[in-house]
Amino acid sequence: MNKNKIWLSSPHMGGNELKYINEAFKENWIAPLGPNVTGFEEEIKQYLNSENIEVAALSSGTAALHLALILLGVGRGDEVICQSMTFAASANPIAYLGATPVFVDSEADTLNICPNQLEIAIKDRISKGKKPKAIIAVHLYGMPYKVDEVNAIAEKYETPVIEDSAEALGSTYKGRNCGSLGDFSILSFNGNKIITTSGGGALITKDIKHKNKAVFLATQARDDAPHYQHSQIGYNYRLSNISAGIGRGQMEVLDKRVQGRRNMFQFYVNLFRDMDGIKVFEEPNDLFYSNHWLTVITVDENITGGVSREDLRKCLDSENIESRPLWKPMHMQPVFSKDPYYGTGIAEEMFKNGLCLPSGSNLSDNDRDRISLAIVNCLKN
Repeated sequence: MNKNKIWLSSPHMGGNELKYINEAFKENWIAPLGPNVTGFEEEIKQYLNSENIEVAALSSGTAALHLALILLGVGRGDEVICQSMTFAASANPIAYLGATPVFVDSEADTLNICPNQLEIAIKDRISKGKKPKAIIAVHLYGMPYKVDEVNAIAEKYETPVIEDSAEALGSTYKGRNCGSLGDFSILSFNGNKIITTSGGGALITKDIKHKNKAVFLATQARDDAPHYQHSQIGYNYRLSNISAGIGRGQMEVLDKRVQGRRNMFQFYVNLFRDMDGIKVFEEPNDLFYSNHWLTVITVDENITGGVSREDLRKCLDSENIESRPLWKPMHMQPVFSKDPYYGTGIAEEMFKNGLCLPSGSNLSDNDRDRISLAIVNCLKN
């Protein structure tokens, strides 16, 4: 019997998305501007509940990172510090601008950028005459990074922080929303994220001038003239009114989606409670609140009786259940292998032994039963 695919993280619609899309069709707002774009930006702003922030809805989180770097003046020959354990989209915009990424290892508590290695990297780059222009810190899999420590180092060396919150909408640090904790912040609404606009993202800034400049650049940098005139290079990065309509419907159910992901996390905590050699990655203390976009486990084959991370992944795959190794660190990627790296091997170890498990908020009891049975059978056999 064919078994339906259990995906790692699939879209989960709320129901009102079509209402906003139909309104756009009715009013003929089929464009990269319109009431859904404006409404979506305002709803994100209200959700983040932070004073003096501005939101620009864009075509992707990658576009938001690219524009943030441009607004910070990053250009050819500059250096930007980037967390090594992350998706390639965190690092690629640095290369777009002809700058060099300087990769920094994770720390074990959150798997995010290590404050100690961050300071070592900054000091060393300064000693070489290359003070970094920015720091890209990522809330990996929805887990907030050590915001206070990272921001303190950034302030000490007067280096702005771009908060990559692509995976962390709905997470908080000390009660403050991820997406509002950096000099610039970015969100992603890709199809696999906590909420989706199919494809999309947002740039969050504390300065209306920065928002206006981002929107200007995102709409091909067209000058204020009756004809098409361009004094700067622009980009086609604005979110469409149709996609923003999906986002508005998704915002109505965001808290439910976060709770659904956290329920999946608790399911795995309960499942692995008495299984030796499997550790579920969780918040280090109550200052951190993760949306648990993806639940992460580590597998110690010395304790599991020889069952490795890869054995477990293949067992799940044989049952048509998707799981995935953690992000391969950027400093291990062929395209970035010659760029500077500072670390002690934590990211490499997590990549070797870590596994992301199906975490969607739309998984059913039957899905959970299938996942549980596949894992138990694998560890027994």
